[in-house]
Amino acid sequence: MTETAQLEHRTHSPRPEHPAPGGLLRGIVRTARPRQWVKNVLVVAAPVAAGQFLSVHAVVQLSLVFVLFTASAAAVYLLNDARDVEADRAHPTKCRRPVAAGDVPVPVAYAAGGALAVVAPLAAAWLTTPAVAGLLAAYLVMQWAYSVSLKHVLVVDLVVVTTGFLMRAMIGGIALGIPLSRWFLITTGFGALFMVSAKRYSEALQMAGKAGATRALLSEYTTGYLRFVWQLAASVAVLGYCMWTLEDGAAHTGVLPWRQLSMAAFILAVLRYAVFADRGTAGEPEEVVLRDRALALIGLAWLVLYGLAVAPW
Repeated sequence: MTETAQLEHRTHSPRPEHPAPGGLLRGIVRTARPRQWVKNVLVVAAPVAAGQFLSVHAVVQLSLVFVLFTASAAAVYLLNDARDVEADRAHPTKCRRPVAAGDVPVPVAYAAGGALAVVAPLAAAWLTTPAVAGLLAAYLVMQWAYSVSLKHVLVVDLVVVTTGFLMRAMIGGIALGIPLSRWFLITTGFGALFMVSAKRYSEALQMAGKAGATRALLSEYTTGYLRFVWQLAASVAVLGYCMWTLEDGAAHTGVLPWRQLSMAAFILAVLRYAVFADRGTAGEPEEVVLRDRALALIGLAWLVLYGLAVAPW
C-alpha cells in the first residue's frame, strides 16, 4: 500500500463504537469546555464589590457556588452538543468537538448533561440557599430554551447570553445575602452585552463574503447594527460604573478615594477591549482578556485600586 493510500485509509477508518473509558471521560470533560470556566469567576463579583468575601463562610459558599454554576454550564454544553451533533459534523471546526467526532456517544452526552442539570440545583438547595437553587434552575431552563429556539430570534439571542453573565454576577451576592446595587447590575449587564455583541460583530466581519455562518442569526445582523449595540453597551457600562462608584453607599474610608480612582482603570479597560472589537478580533473574549498584556496590566491596576477601596481600613 502506498503512503498516500495508507494516509487515506487512516483518515477514513471508522471510529470505535465504544470509546475507551479514559478517552470517554476526557471527551466529556472537553465537551464541558474547561476553558470557559473562567467566566464563572464572576460569581465572586457581588461579594468582592461589597467587600464581604474574606470570611470563612463567604469563601466556602462562593467555592460551592462556583462549582455548582460550572456544573450547570457543563450540563448546557453537553446537552447542546448532543442536540446539535449533525450540524456540528457539517461545520469546519465544530466537527472536532468530542460529540460530533464520535469520542462521546450522543446518549452518553445526554445522560451526563441531564444528570448534571438535575444534581446542580438539588445540591444548591441542600448546600446553599433555595434562592441559589432557583437561580441555577432558571439558568438551565433559559439556556435550554436558547438552544431549542431563542437563538433563532433576533436581539433575544443577545439578551439571553447577556442574562447568563448577569446571573453569574448575581448568584454570589444572593448566596451571601448581599443587597445588589442597581448600578452594579447595570454595569455588569451592559458590560456583558458589550462583550457579547463585540463577539458577534467580530464573527460577522470574519464571515463577511463567506458561505455559511457560524451562528444561525449571524447573516441576519448587519455589522453596522452590531457595532451600534457594542458601542451603546460600552457607553452605558461606563456610565453605570461611574454612578456606582459615586453612589451614597460608596463613601471611602481610606487615605484616597480608591473606588472613584478605579474609574480611570475601568474606562481604560473598556477602551482597550474596544480596540479588538473595532478590529473584529474579539471573537474569543477569554483569549483577548488572557493574552493581551496591556489589558491584563490595566485589569491588575483596577483590581489593586478596587481592592484598596474595599479593604477594611
